[in-house]
Amino acid sequence: MMDTFAPLSLQGRIRAVLYGVAYGDAIGAPVEKLSAEQIRQRYGRVTNLNTEWHRMSESGIARNWRVRGSGIVTDDTLMTLCLMNIYNDVRRHIDAWDMADGMVREIAWTPRWVPELQREAMLIERLFYPEKWIFQRHQLSNCDPREGGIGNMVNCGAAMYIAPVGVMNACNPKAAYDEAIAFASGHQQSYGLEAAGVLAAAIAAAFIPHITIDEVVNEAVALAKDGTKQAILEIVAAAKSLKGQDADKVTEVFQTIIGKYSPMSDDVTHSVKKTGVASEAYRPSRLNAIEELPLALGFAVVNDGDFYKTIHDGINSGRDTDSIGVMAGAILGAMHGASVIDDTDAALLDSANKLELNKAADAFYQTVIEIQKADRQSEQRRASMWDHLTSNAAHAAA
Repeated sequence: MMDTFAPLSLQGRIRAVLYGVAYGDAIGAPVEKLSAEQIRQRYGRVTNLNTEWHRMSESGIARNWRVRGSGIVTDDTLMTLCLMNIYNDVRRHIDAWDMADGMVREIAWTPRWVPELQREAMLIERLFYPEKWIFQRHQLSNCDPREGGIGNMVNCGAAMYIAPVGVMNACNPKAAYDEAIAFASGHQQSYGLEAAGVLAAAIAAAFIPHITIDEVVNEAVALAKDGTKQAILEIVAAAKSLKGQDADKVTEVFQTIIGKYSPMSDDVTHSVKKTGVASEAYRPSRLNAIEELPLALGFAVVNDGDFYKTIHDGINSGRDTDSIGVMAGAILGAMHGASVIDDTDAALLDSANKLELNKAADAFYQTVIEIQKADRQSEQRRASMWDHLTSNAAHAAA
């Protein structure tokens, strides 16, 4: 059966957001943790999903029995799908209590196919420690849900899967920011939490009809705080002056700038040599920012919002490549809609990961429609009550 929606319809845009998440994740995953120079030396430039993971020749033990490449997605995509499932279940807006309930159920108690493990498993088996923290804090420690993020390693873990919150609040960046902060406070803190709010806002803004990438950035910056705001402003200012420059030059400038806000540099692998060594990395700060979101926005501005060029530049810049790809893909998928979806790549993403991305997107679309309809009815009731209050005040004054 042929699709009957317009590419820029809400349904088409939601499909494109999920495709953007999965595509950015899968194309970035094989080169994650390599520097830009290492990517250039090994691959030249990565521009398609059929890329061999740089660790695939290592022993199973060395790579934790994981596989990547040829369209395989990571936890970024799987946790995005988990968040969509939570919305589909509760049929309302969400907060930290849904992190404590819904997300714990999704990652720890719901078996699913985990592509990197090539078997059915609980997703928590695949997650990095900052995402396993969700289970530790909420089920094992029984914390106040709003305090779930306290003590966690500050990283992009909440931002990488927050896209559904932006979708749920399409065209309302402030509402997306607020809901993302309310929900992700159960997982992250400090600038890791802030990034989740700002990314959700950017995605919500990208749904606004006829919006430009510069306007999306303006909406995000208006809500951003502290180091996150400053990092985005500085990266985007540089991006505007770098249009037309070689991608390697852009990466060099961007990484020099982001180095003032993130101390990670190119050495993002956690190894025994870092044991006991003091560092500013991954700890709370009002001055720092995660790298991924400012870079994703910067590459989008350099490329005037081009979907594929932005993602390709982002993932070839090195380090946390899959999450840069995810964030760029979600924002630009929302902005451009289903016209960016390549049918061949979409089919590979489905087959390689045993997913049905369009089916998942369409189910979430129905949930968005239902929740937004309830919101509209609530707004109408509030407007009526306000009119009544102000009408009474006018009569009293007379």
